[in-house]
Amino acid sequence: MGHCTNSKFEPLNIAVLTLSDTRDFSQDTSGQFLEDALIEAGHQLVARQLIKDDKYLIRSVVSQWIASKEVQVIITTGGTGFTERDNTPESVKPLFDREIEGFGELFRHITYIELGTSTVQSRALGGFANKTAIFCLPGSTGACRTGWNNIIKEQLDATHRPCNFVMHVKKVSIDE
Repeated sequence: MGHCTNSKFEPLNIAVLTLSDTRDFSQDTSGQFLEDALIEAGHQLVARQLIKDDKYLIRSVVSQWIASKEVQVIITTGGTGFTERDNTPESVKPLFDREIEGFGELFRHITYIELGTSTVQSRALGGFANKTAIFCLPGSTGACRTGWNNIIKEQLDATHRPCNFVMHVKKVSIDE
């Protein structure tokens, strides 16, 4: 499986989308954590938005980023629970060309170790659309930290062995 890795780190262009009916940017500790963490890891933040947890707004923003030649990875935070307003899975999953089933499974496994059975209420998911990796995390900063530190960070590192997702994302030309 070494064919899935490179000897050199490749910075990726990442967009962060916070879904909340109650927060604004000054209160968005989850989105801020993701921004800080991806920059610290050597990636580039190319977009960050905060929108209401509305199925059609979510699909609109995510679809624009999927179609963009610039965005290679999308990370959403919020809207993955079971309340009536939690619409992220229903909004994003239909956009996937391919689901990353193991992402949600592994996230829930790690969270089970941290929090116990409450993890069954997480509908975290991941997938690919137009060679854009998409990871949908719960809205808590702790959940974002768990998802980033334990899964996403390594999978977005071209040097992570035995394999990672970097070879599967669209290539971005420096000249574009």
